[in-house]
Amino acid sequence: MRRAYGRGQLEESELESTWLAQLTRWLEQAVRAGGLEPNAMVLATAARDGTPSARTVLLKTLDERGLAFYTNLSSRKGCELAANPRAALVFAWVALQRQVTVEGRVEALGGEESDAYFASRPHGARLAALASPQSQVLDSRAQLDRAYAELSERHSEGTDVPRPHWWGGLRVVPARVEFWQGRTNRLHDRLRYRRANSGAWVIERLAP
Repeated sequence: MRRAYGRGQLEESELESTWLAQLTRWLEQAVRAGGLEPNAMVLATAARDGTPSARTVLLKTLDERGLAFYTNLSSRKGCELAANPRAALVFAWVALQRQVTVEGRVEALGGEESDAYFASRPHGARLAALASPQSQVLDSRAQLDRAYAELSERHSEGTDVPRPHWWGGLRVVPARVEFWQGRTNRLHDRLRYRRANSGAWVIERLAP
């Protein structure tokens, strides 16, 4: 299963001046490459006792404040982030032989921002958010289907579906953002933006 890498390189002279500009450029290139869900990112969290967990979520907002996604705040990831508000993210664009990792603290988005995004979701997705007790044990698939059917009767297509208080947005505020480009002989390029204690961003090359 070994594959040789060599589609590109990543030199300091090619980097954008900020992590945001560099991530935006690579994300746009991933979109143009036509891969499935280019905004998919693995979110790693840990419980208060340090037990880790990971899952894939979708990036919904990217700006100078950080990277935001939306979720059931009562889910496993929501509870872990409430207890231990630090996370890591991974974008894996395998076809481009690229990876981006982000580490930082996590903060909750405001209610207005979460309301606006929830209202923009398809009707069925809003119903599903209400129907699913995410991460909880179900008796059967039928239990979930019944909850969805009951909500569909209560909130017909075109009617308002209110955002539940336990559903909202979370933002990872980066302290480190690393860009990885596959190279031949496993001598990959790794360039990292790291926020120093002074608040300034430092660019560093890491050994592969």
